[in-house]
Amino acid sequence: MDESKMWTHEQTARYLGIEEQTLYFLNHQRKGPKYYKVGRYNRYRKADVDHWLETQCLPR
Repeated sequence: MDESKMWTHEQTARYLGIEEQTLYFLNHQRKGPKYYKVGRYNRYRKADVDHWLETQCLPR
């Protein structure tokens, strides 16, 4: 995946290793990574996805 371009919903789910439906559910619950609406599509930036992923880390 080209990290300089915005990712599709499918690319983002693949990067996170989760099902697309799980990512839709997280977005619906407002618990997923930041995304942008481009027309009717969700688009993601790698930096936003990585930032969200870091916030999901549980303390030891």
